[in-house]
Amino acid sequence: MPCQSNDELFELVKEAKKYTNDGRVADYIPALGRANPHDLSIAIQYPDGQCLSAGDIERKISLQSISKVISLALVLMDRGPDYVFERVGMEPTGDPFNSIAKLETLTPAKPLNPMINAGALVVTSMIKGSSMEERLGRLLLLIREMTNNSALQYCEEVAKSEFDTAFLNRALCYFLKQHQMIQEDVDVLMDLYTKQCAIEMNCLELARIGMIFAMDGVDPDSRKQIIPTDIARICKTFMVTCGMYNASGEFAIKIGIPAKSGVSGGIMGAVPGKFGIGIFGPALDEKGNSIAGIKLLELLSKQYELSMF
Repeated sequence: MPCQSNDELFELVKEAKKYTNDGRVADYIPALGRANPHDLSIAIQYPDGQCLSAGDIERKISLQSISKVISLALVLMDRGPDYVFERVGMEPTGDPFNSIAKLETLTPAKPLNPMINAGALVVTSMIKGSSMEERLGRLLLLIREMTNNSALQYCEEVAKSEFDTAFLNRALCYFLKQHQMIQEDVDVLMDLYTKQCAIEMNCLELARIGMIFAMDGVDPDSRKQIIPTDIARICKTFMVTCGMYNASGEFAIKIGIPAKSGVSGGIMGAVPGKFGIGIFGPALDEKGNSIAGIKLLELLSKQYELSMF
């Protein structure tokens, strides 16, 4: 077992916390702008049930872009890889996560991957259901099963804050609708997508999701295959190649584990076959990743040789 105690984690958090001074919270979403930039916490969930942690791990955080991995898993289970990847690509992009530039130069105007906003919006539009509520309910059902918490919900304040300020995402939706990549009403999709991003949990639950992906979709407690092995593999591959926005290449070299970040400051990591990681550090770097969270993962990866490469 790489990390043996909470004390070891506490020392790493203490070291990484120094970097919070260099970041800033995502204040362009008003509900996220009130976070304390100096917060930093981590939970590591092992498949044998042991959990190590440091910091305020019970604090609720919204998933934001971390939800993209789970919605991708759901639509791959719903519709199969062929259907999904006809509509969204598999390639990394060096552009910011909310960029529209590549869409304007591609023919057809298919988003490059499911981890950028344009791709995630197309993926979310594929979630099956006869209403927005049913589709959100199906995503929540999967997340509740992965976290083993049937009470998980989305934060109405965060969802409304995002819905009211999502001008660029609406622009992406209208562009994609013009090119038949999205078929539904834009406001219905934005309602679903902002609520998806606003689903809340703590670091322990985030680490448990990471562990499910690390164990190829199997819940070690129930022995249930929650996500098929091949779909868990696809999701982990996207986490490596695109999960940390346009810093994914550097992250792969320095840290080398599948991970997905969100602008709330969350990072979900999946060390293949070993454990899941949940991090919360709301001070972000210029690419939208938790600045201290990345440093913490770098320290962890070096000390315990976690890189998969």
